[in-house]
Amino acid sequence: MNYDHLGFPIPPEFTPPADEPDAGVRSRSRSGRPAAGPTKRLVVAVALLGIVASFVAPAVMPLMREAVVMWSLERAVGREARGQVSAAVAEVGRAVEWCPDDAVLRCRLLCWRAMLRIENRDPQAALADAAAALAAAPSSTQPHRVQALAHVMLDDPDEAVAAAEAAVVAAGNGNPEALNHRAYIRALVGRDLPAALADIDTALRVSDGAAPELLDTRGFILHLLGRHREAVDQLNLAITAAVTQQRRLATLLGQTDSDEVVSRLRSLDHGLAVMHQHRGLACRAAGLEAQARQDFEIAAQKGFDPSRGIF
Repeated sequence: MNYDHLGFPIPPEFTPPADEPDAGVRSRSRSGRPAAGPTKRLVVAVALLGIVASFVAPAVMPLMREAVVMWSLERAVGREARGQVSAAVAEVGRAVEWCPDDAVLRCRLLCWRAMLRIENRDPQAALADAAAALAAAPSSTQPHRVQALAHVMLDDPDEAVAAAEAAVVAAGNGNPEALNHRAYIRALVGRDLPAALADIDTALRVSDGAAPELLDTRGFILHLLGRHREAVDQLNLAITAAVTQQRRLATLLGQTDSDEVVSRLRSLDHGLAVMHQHRGLACRAAGLEAQARQDFEIAAQKGFDPSRGIF
């Protein structure tokens, strides 16, 4: 039986007006149980949402993670392109936090952040990222290369050479990039220069074409070995090849992702800074003082700075 707001019974065939005071407050179902109120309906709705979410979340979360990672990386490229290194570190850090269960991707992101931290004059943090990258992908070579550069900055030649050796082992003895890296690390710390020259000669022999960074390494080692005129010739080739690359890349501005192109141009500029510094050293040793001064000025303009890992 239903009752009105004064407590009188309401005949089964009578429906109270919707605007009657307290309508339904004392309403009871024919079974004697209270009718469902707004609070109960809300609880039921929340419970249903929870059930739906438990089925939907597993499908949605991977897409959400991928979206956050891609957004963070786009922002990181833009920050790096503008020289906002600290901001780029933070953006890559977010990507690392949201990275899915992909060991290779996580390793690459950690190595990228490590290199940004080296440029941000924080080699210790770079070493921590490199260690985490190795834990994610133990067979990767890039973390070893990062470690070598960080140890050069920390003036620890033994650890630097050991990390470069580990990179060669991980990549295989015939890998030109790993051989070039070991040769260059040896040159930077002044260790085993004849072996360094053998490394870079092998790298040039097995690589496709004469990459500017390989030619630069060879020229720098020749200078350190006292073969300054040969070094200048080799570094001329390196600089010419790097400038050609830069000009080709510059033609893509406006045709593709500008931030990506600007970031790559910035990296090439740092490479050219190093090459001009090396040629300046070789020219000075060869008695070409005017050319040396010009090269040192260009190197400074393009950002040569060993404290930021640009050496």
